[in-house]
Amino acid sequence: MNLSSFKKTIWNYYKKNRREFLWRTDTSPYSVVVSEIMLQQTQAPRVVAKYESFMKKFPNFETLAAANTAELLKEWRGLGYNSRALRLRSLARTLVEEHGGKLPRSPEALVALPGIGPNTAGSILAFAFNIPHPFIETNIRTVFIHFFFKQKEEVSDQEITPLVLKTMDREKPREWFYALMDYGVMLKKLHKNPSRQSLHYKKQSTFKGSNRELRGAILRLLLEKPHRAIEAAKKLNRTAGEVSTTLEILAKEGFLVHSRGKFSIARQ
Repeated sequence: MNLSSFKKTIWNYYKKNRREFLWRTDTSPYSVVVSEIMLQQTQAPRVVAKYESFMKKFPNFETLAAANTAELLKEWRGLGYNSRALRLRSLARTLVEEHGGKLPRSPEALVALPGIGPNTAGSILAFAFNIPHPFIETNIRTVFIHFFFKQKEEVSDQEITPLVLKTMDREKPREWFYALMDYGVMLKKLHKNPSRQSLHYKKQSTFKGSNRELRGAILRLLLEKPHRAIEAAKKLNRTAGEVSTTLEILAKEGFLVHSRGKFSIARQ
């Protein structure tokens, strides 16, 4: 397929099947940053259920920067990968302390912020500022592999990026990337996920019985019943050693504090 036909196909689908989300209605920098971090490794339907309440609790970078860990984790509960919540707060604190609460508008400045990589920086530029800058995420990757690399395995993002650049709509980058992502979601429903042909594809490990499950259980227990994390061992059939090691790691990562032999949610 030539690039012109490709673009026409994507636009035509988008005009009839555009997905509606609150973060597409509110394209303020703060809204975009929150939604982009939430959407990392989490499907949109799960984000929809949390996004609105999170925005009400923390409506701007200033309120998020001032949040303590317990209230932050309570609002984040259900999204998984809790480290994203701490990175998001760290980002907010950096912006408030060093940038006057304003989000930079250059890829270099964005990547220098906590928790922002090149692809997230590109998505923020497109969605918050309508600035054309290439980026790749799972749905965009799916689209380009489906149309241009059907017979190839281990497709690298380096191979895809030139096509993203050539097809990018420089007048309407925000809508164009929305269109690509919506088309990618559709493809995943109709076909075996083309992203499996990506060099960067990694099958998500099983949650049941994983360390992620134990981490989440410990944090939930400590939010509800301070100092009683050892109950996670009984509920999940884990050894005391597993729980002890996980508690120490969570403390090092900034989730917990250890005082007088007991762990509790960090207050900062």
